[in-house]
Amino acid sequence: MNPLANTPIKLHFLVMNIKKSIPLVLCSLCLLSNFPAQAGKRKNKEEKETVETKLKPWQIDTLIKPIPINRQGFTDKVEKQIRRADLRDGSVDQVIELQDTASSRLLTEVLLQRVPKILIHIENLENADHRTKLGHHRALEGLMRRLNSKSLESGDLSYFRKAVNNFEEIIIAREENRLHEFVHENANIYTLDNGELLDDFPDEKAYVFETVGTAKPEIMIKRLPEFAKESYADPIVATAAKVVPGTILTYATSTSYLRSVVRRNQDPLVQSIVRIANESSNPLKVLPFLGDIHNKRKTVAELDIITDDPIKYYQALVGLKLQNETIAKDYINKELKLRGLQFVRVVNELHDSPAPVRFRSLSPFTAPDIYFMMIGSQDEIYTSSFTWMFNRMVELLNGQPGNEFLAKLHYANFRSFIRMCAGYNTLSDFLGTMPLENRQTLMRDFVANLEKGQPDDLEDAVDVADAFGSLTDPKIIDFLRTEIKSNYERTYAANNKESEKGVIVYGLLSTIFNHNEANSGENNSLTSIIPPITYVPYKFLKDSTTSSVVQQIFFYGDKDGMGAYNNYLNQFRNENWNIEFTNKYWTTITSNSDNKVTIYSNVPLPEEAEENDEFAQNKLQAYLDENNIHASVIIHRGHSYYLPSTLKHLTPSAKIIVLGSCGGYHNLATVLDASPDAHIISSKQVGALRINVPILNAINSDLLAGKDVNWIDMWNGLSKYFATQGAVHQDLFSDYIPPNKNLGAIFIKAYRKMAMADNN
Repeated sequence: MNPLANTPIKLHFLVMNIKKSIPLVLCSLCLLSNFPAQAGKRKNKEEKETVETKLKPWQIDTLIKPIPINRQGFTDKVEKQIRRADLRDGSVDQVIELQDTASSRLLTEVLLQRVPKILIHIENLENADHRTKLGHHRALEGLMRRLNSKSLESGDLSYFRKAVNNFEEIIIAREENRLHEFVHENANIYTLDNGELLDDFPDEKAYVFETVGTAKPEIMIKRLPEFAKESYADPIVATAAKVVPGTILTYATSTSYLRSVVRRNQDPLVQSIVRIANESSNPLKVLPFLGDIHNKRKTVAELDIITDDPIKYYQALVGLKLQNETIAKDYINKELKLRGLQFVRVVNELHDSPAPVRFRSLSPFTAPDIYFMMIGSQDEIYTSSFTWMFNRMVELLNGQPGNEFLAKLHYANFRSFIRMCAGYNTLSDFLGTMPLENRQTLMRDFVANLEKGQPDDLEDAVDVADAFGSLTDPKIIDFLRTEIKSNYERTYAANNKESEKGVIVYGLLSTIFNHNEANSGENNSLTSIIPPITYVPYKFLKDSTTSSVVQQIFFYGDKDGMGAYNNYLNQFRNENWNIEFTNKYWTTITSNSDNKVTIYSNVPLPEEAEENDEFAQNKLQAYLDENNIHASVIIHRGHSYYLPSTLKHLTPSAKIIVLGSCGGYHNLATVLDASPDAHIISSKQVGALRINVPILNAINSDLLAGKDVNWIDMWNGLSKYFATQGAVHQDLFSDYIPPNKNLGAIFIKAYRKMAMADNN
């Protein structure tokens, strides 16, 4: 057992507990040392202070006077929202019960205890008149409505506490005539969201909008209708143009009054966007070249010609990456991914064709072109597609060392590339293109500086975690273990705000690294933070309404989807199951065993029909919602480009999710936003019917027996089965990742829990 395996996480929690204990210990020592000499004096002093000290209105948690009848309607609306929050777990009992006890405690304290006190504090205010108190109650109701619309299972529950605290702090600042000072010290997202309390103070409200607009323009520009007529709208639009030019272009080409707000703006970059809106026949495709237009390197007319040719257009986008263009950077990346993915999909669709036919469309492209294609298609690319494209890329390097090639690309997405190479067993080949010293430098950079960025910016760290699951070279493994330990010690010693993220990230990576090497059993350090990762308890899968394990299957109305649907139904045409063709929108399958399993599957209606597959899915979802039925198993049976439609239906009740291709950070984060405790089965490529069926049958076998779903036992059994099915089946199965090996998902779960614990 590696002694480092549990150290970082345990040390982190130990340090946090010590920090929280020190003030209490010091305070106790001071009290004890002074007690004998001061006891008599203190008694007289306390008696005097009892008479002289007058509590502030917000320090009194009971009503000083009854609520007037003409305000009771408004306070009743606040209380209705408090009851709604209490009901979020299904019962009104003064507790918001969640699986995570820390989250339950935080939300109960904030929404069910703190907010009712604020309602009383508003009524107790001495200097506020009737109109002011009405405004405060309206604002408090609005705050509760917003909080009630948020997921109670999301990673950033600290927002609830900070928003509620900020709300009362603004009221107190108003009461004490120090609102100006407060706003200038707290011009943040919380004050912005509680901006209704600033309606009578236009200068202070303007300061908040301008300050937050400069710091977070991508958030503020979406709220442009709220302040479009204000003078501070102009600098916010100008700042947003640098970060989200697509939103500015949308406003510039709209027919609403927001069009004039953008077009009146004299900022040169905004005017460049307006020029694209006025002159381009395809403004959305030209927008990535905003930097070229703004700096007069190209004209809109020249770019319109390029956008008409798919190959030239894609290569021009790659050219922007090579010149390290920073204007419209996010939009460039988005468009580059979309256009490159179109070429990879053609290659994937020809997977049964000979290589000269299958990859002919890639012949015009350079090594950088292929690199960005692979990066952009990481959620869809087939194993065979990646390996051919990787080999072609290396061939086109003509002996150029891999590190020099990455430097030419400004190391864009290099962590994702290394993670993919590890996953497709080409990492050693890529490292072999460069000298030993450069290999070590690259891998050192791979795990370095993961504490950079916002606390919830985890994409790079997830790439590192995912790579761990595929590494086989013992030299690389030993080198990375040492580097992670070194980075943990570095961030721990720094002891600053940024390093707090680093301590958690590197502590978790060390723990996950060692867990992955063990390859079996639970890791005590991980299970102290998140639910078990090697199995799902049967009791957590049963729906409280139906006492059945409910599954929801999503099929899509293309040719492949219809075939998969019919094949799926065939698996249940036996004495163990009943199939009921409920209506034209969905099918219900129920088990005949004592341990009930109910499967709801939408009918894959044709995509082009008015009542299509999505329509059927929404009909089924409405039925489940109306009858308070919650699926604990979600299965996506469709191509990866349908995945966003399935993800929209995820809820916290989902504990097992089978998604086929879902290896990318953004997909994992989206899944875990909606279903924080989900065990995710994913694949390095798209799901294969002949692999999906045995996996789903194995899950159902455990459920019919009333057993916990144990991933280690299941995967051992499946491995033995596929070993008898031939090399093709074995290769396809090897691309599937069981939940206990889905290290990216495990990392996100654990990080969010630890970060929330720190915020508490």
